[in-house]
Amino acid sequence: MAVSARRGAPLTLEEITSTALRLMDEGGVEGLSMRKLAAELDVNPMSLYHHVKSKERLLELICATAAARMDLPPDDGTPWQDQLRALGLAYHRHARAHPAMWTYVHNHPQIIADRGMELWEVLARILRLAGVQEADVRRTSDVLHAFVSGLIMFEVQGHIPDDPEEVDRTFDAAIDLIIHGVGGLG
Repeated sequence: MAVSARRGAPLTLEEITSTALRLMDEGGVEGLSMRKLAAELDVNPMSLYHHVKSKERLLELICATAAARMDLPPDDGTPWQDQLRALGLAYHRHARAHPAMWTYVHNHPQIIADRGMELWEVLARILRLAGVQEADVRRTSDVLHAFVSGLIMFEVQGHIPDDPEEVDRTFDAAIDLIIHGVGGLG
């Protein structure tokens, strides 16, 4: 891997994606360009293309690795209800912290459809712990994702007062409904 004369250190994919995500947080998808990213990283813009083919591929990579930035519940014997609540809260915190990325993901459903993503694997594990039959895990996870994503979209669009306590109460109520509903499936 070539070292930039300006930087003095090799460029890493993690450094590229984390910096790109920060730029997205600051200026939305429109505020992210390969030139701006290169300037932030103190490299020639062409150096980025050794790691990612295009801005679109970079955006897909940022979205596909979102679960790595979440505090996903471990498989540690904690009751499934607590794990499902922790997963929902981690997803919600991440969506609120990175609204431009979250909106991009949901406007490009092919990204979220990747069932190899760690987020889907954790959700499937929790649903199995809850007693959801294997044949129903995919459908149940799709419904839960749609429910939580819809609530977050409702929140982002201002339909829930922008009072942090009200947002938390509303999301907690939604998680309680989800846990109750999933418990009825097992």
